[in-house]
Amino acid sequence: MKLAKRLILTTTAVAAVTAGTLFSATVGQAATSRPARTGVDAPAALKVPDGNRLTGVFSAAGVQTYTCADGAWKLLEPAATLWAENDRSRRPVALHSRGPVWVSTVDGSAVNAAAIANSPKTGTIPELLLQSTATRGTGVFAGVSYVQRLDTHGGVAPTTACTGSDQISVRYSATYAFYKPAK
Repeated sequence: MKLAKRLILTTTAVAAVTAGTLFSATVGQAATSRPARTGVDAPAALKVPDGNRLTGVFSAAGVQTYTCADGAWKLLEPAATLWAENDRSRRPVALHSRGPVWVSTVDGSAVNAAAIANSPKTGTIPELLLQSTATRGTGVFAGVSYVQRLDTHGGVAPTTACTGSDQISVRYSATYAFYKPAK
């Protein structure tokens, strides 16, 4: 059963990468023609330090997968597809997975990050401020310094007990804001 779930997540990710590649020219043109935003609404605990500028805002939908560890649910990994914030067709432009890492399906760039602050929300996973630990490539995620996970909905681990090596995936959505050092 776990293998089937992982296969479904992998198949979904591959489909998203394929779709993102097919639409890369259109998304790239749309991203360069949008006016730059100066910031996003975030709790004080999640404010990005001065000296960084907002470079991208993406909507996301996916799952938080939990595994049973000593009778309790523990986060195993996220799996989500990101699209340009105002793109009603929701064309995939990035994938989010364990690491956490975000990989552009348009240009292959990537950013890994680690949570440095959180802001709990009732009934949903917390909003986060993450600091980059590594980037690769020369595209949209090159040089990213901070990531905010905002506007979270769902994704909370079950409160019931678990046994053995059970796994469960819980749907969630969020907005991810990416920052780079100001030049």
